[in-house]
Amino acid sequence: QVQLVESGGGLVQAGGSLRLSCTPSGGTPGGYAMGWFRQAPGKEREFVAAINWSGKTTHYADSVKGRFTISRDRSENKMYLQMNSLRPEDTAVYYCAAGNTEALVMTTPRFWGQGTQVTVST
Repeated sequence: QVQLVESGGGLVQAGGSLRLSCTPSGGTPGGYAMGWFRQAPGKEREFVAAINWSGKTTHYADSVKGRFTISRDRSENKMYLQMNSLRPEDTAVYYCAAGNTEALVMTTPRFWGQGTQVTVST
């Protein structure tokens, strides 16, 4: 069983930046693909970005392409989401996720973190 812990959320003005971190533990987290989802108030949870186990392949939702960057540091056992040019519509709870493959992470992750709040003000 893999546990995922997010950090780095907070309040930022529109146009600003934040970096989220996800630290996995338990099981063999290094062998999993990982990703980020978000859920805004009154909306369904949506896919944001995914990265394969090696960190060499990434995928992004169209809404964040060119603004967000997903990465992972296998030596530190962490995954990151660098968020630039933030917009009020990026406001949501952001969840770290892990799964056996990128495709599965993007659709039906096996493991979830507890979420971290990101609020972008105008």
